[in-house]
Amino acid sequence: MIEIAVDFKNVDEALGRLAGFSRSKRPLMRAIVGIMADAVEENFAQEGRPQWLGLAPATRKHRSGGKILQDSGRLAASIVSRADGESAVVGTNIRYAAIHQFGGEITRAAHSGWVRLRTDARGNLIRQGKEGRAARLAVFAKDSHKRARTVRYTSGGSKVKIPARPFLALTQVDADNIERTVSDYLGSLLK
Repeated sequence: MIEIAVDFKNVDEALGRLAGFSRSKRPLMRAIVGIMADAVEENFAQEGRPQWLGLAPATRKHRSGGKILQDSGRLAASIVSRADGESAVVGTNIRYAAIHQFGGEITRAAHSGWVRLRTDARGNLIRQGKEGRAARLAVFAKDSHKRARTVRYTSGGSKVKIPARPFLALTQVDADNIERTVSDYLGSLLK
């Protein structure tokens, strides 16, 4: 009679590790959230992957040469990541983030109000400059300024179209890195 003894010890150990994985995927989720957070940081550094649309000439004129979506750095600094046993999440709670991520149109309704403007001794408005646009702009008055005139203003409203500049995005290389990380992690459980 021929007897064949099969040792399932290694298989049982690997199955035990896989069972442990189903209880807690936290180490894998932490690795994935790291890849995602790095991708978002790289999106800001490269001004999009693929490249975001450029700034409108009017916007470019008022900026001090910084990168797109990084005028103050507030949006990039607001990115947070979280991983638990079931998920890996990267995001922000800044209100204006969605308009930059998805694009859209901002509509400002018509409105009116009152402003205090500085005047000279003869009651003439003080201007910001002597030539060009500055010669048309008046100087706002603080409450402490004694010579001032209160003027009513009216705005007809406006619309601004913001192009989508998705900063919470993964490239194919990022997705491949995540897939490789999952595959390597599962492979290490079976060893």
